[in-house]
Amino acid sequence: MSQKNRKKIALIGAGQIGGTLGLLCGMRSLGDVVLYDVVEGMPQGKALDLSHLAAVFGLDFSISGTNKLEDIAGSDLCIVTSGLPRKPGMTREDLVKINGDIIRQVADGIKKYAPNSFVIVVTNPLDAMVYLAWKTTGFPSARVVGMAGVLDSARYEAFLSEALKISNFSISAMVMGGHGDEMVAVRSLANASGVPVSKFLSADQLDGIEKRVAGAGGEIVALLKTGSAFYSPAAAATLMAESYLFDRKNLLTASALCQGQYGVNGIYFGVPVVIGAGGVEKIVEIELSSQEKSALMASAAKVKTVVELL
Repeated sequence: MSQKNRKKIALIGAGQIGGTLGLLCGMRSLGDVVLYDVVEGMPQGKALDLSHLAAVFGLDFSISGTNKLEDIAGSDLCIVTSGLPRKPGMTREDLVKINGDIIRQVADGIKKYAPNSFVIVVTNPLDAMVYLAWKTTGFPSARVVGMAGVLDSARYEAFLSEALKISNFSISAMVMGGHGDEMVAVRSLANASGVPVSKFLSADQLDGIEKRVAGAGGEIVALLKTGSAFYSPAAAATLMAESYLFDRKNLLTASALCQGQYGVNGIYFGVPVVIGAGGVEKIVEIELSSQEKSALMASAAKVKTVVELL
């Protein structure tokens, strides 16, 4: 991509996810990066380190660090990771007040300095935070989306691959609903090269895998002790960014504003969407089993209770 045609990407939050996003944006040639954080020196230090990595691999992208939100001006894409990470024993709902205040400030800055950008929110509790970002920016809902379903679906695929001893490339699975304990693993669609996973694994085995998927974030928090997952969330957000920047129109699961789809109305919720140059171009409705529909409604009710805390 020629320098004049490179997109400007604002990574708002230079913590573990933000820093990894900077690395992935450069490695996958998505555009030039501005890494923002309120902690003095951290975004500048990470940007300087990444600029040296670019020289090692001969990558043509620029990356800068800043403590001034106005430096995101003119960004084509904003990926928001700002906020307090989960700690052991902490639920996503515990983060509502603190991270809600942060998201309001960030969203105000995006509205002012990057009014034409596409916004991907990664901050937890995800569905509530992306809803708040949409309300605060006043952007069309197609230009504000949350990263959760891509990650949760990948975790489902990883655990199925491990259990089946079949390559990740052969596994296809989807997780819908809220990004929390009530997320819904869509078992009826999970397959290995088209063969339903129920042909390989018992219902009890699948129950165990799906329970682990819902608790995977907490499992990582408990192991790390001082933080939460960052490699895989950054990779998932990168996949969404690529679909938007390169107009790939990938079908991905993401937290999008539902307006009647799946019986859900007025909240952001994990559903299959097509992401292209127009942002969230379509919400795709698929056939679910009666049990999956019931679980999805329970998940939606849980998301609504968290949103109401705002």
